[in-house]
Amino acid sequence: MTEIAGRTAVVTGGGNGIGMGLAKELARQGAKVAVADIIPENAEKVAAAIREAGGEAMAVACDVCERSSIDAMKSAVHETLGPVTLLFANAGATSFDPLMDMSDDDVDWILQVNLHGVMNTTRAFLPDMIAAKGGHVCATASMAGLLPGWIPVHAPYSAAKAGIIGLMMNLALELREHNVFTTSYCPGGVATGMKDNNARYRPARFGGPGETELHVSEASANAKSMAFYSPDAVAPMVLDAVRNNRAFVFDHPEHRAEFRRTYSGIVEACYDAADEWHAQHGTPEANPDGARLVTT
Repeated sequence: MTEIAGRTAVVTGGGNGIGMGLAKELARQGAKVAVADIIPENAEKVAAAIREAGGEAMAVACDVCERSSIDAMKSAVHETLGPVTLLFANAGATSFDPLMDMSDDDVDWILQVNLHGVMNTTRAFLPDMIAAKGGHVCATASMAGLLPGWIPVHAPYSAAKAGIIGLMMNLALELREHNVFTTSYCPGGVATGMKDNNARYRPARFGGPGETELHVSEASANAKSMAFYSPDAVAPMVLDAVRNNRAFVFDHPEHRAEFRRTYSGIVEACYDAADEWHAQHGTPEANPDGARLVTT
């Protein structure tokens, strides 16, 4: 079990949407919360609301695309709230433009904020968790990462979110001995306000913030038919998964059918094809070095 009460938690992208819901629920369950966001005013609104409700929270600016910004954020949190043993790497951005219509800055931004942002934030806070012999990293991935064959015109985003899942699952293996756990949260439909606010989170190095509404391609829009839950509704689900050290947390159980149709069923069919090949052609002769771990 991962205890929440009395611990210090950081939530990146905490000034709005899912991050805001997580920050408030963490405080309600007794954690000290650092609300980190690229827009400081948003972070302060959430932190102020937590304090007004009787919780302990601070706001801190952070651009997760920049390691120096993460390091500065960590120092500020450590000084005010103490060592962090709960990390919610939630900051992200999205895109529904065709890959070849995206500029280099578009692609780099989506990959940097979603995948590298999680990687860099996790690397910054892991030393304290390892030293404390306990902690938990919960990263916001997406059903678009678990089901990359489901929603079209979503390629860089799906790639980044699938990368988060791989990162969290593999990292769990090396952190087990330190009593540090990982969880991938894969939201399937949450009303985050991203359609209106996505462009405002864009750092200067990728072209700077804007006010344009998120463009959603017709193909993407037609692929999505689901209920959208509020951030406040999903936050307790996420914390329940963290408390119980589950590798994943989903908020739409009906997506199991999509998982089988667009992912696990396809993978199983490929294993069937491999079995058939071996049955027809025989098992290939093993390489003499086959006992070694070889990565290609």
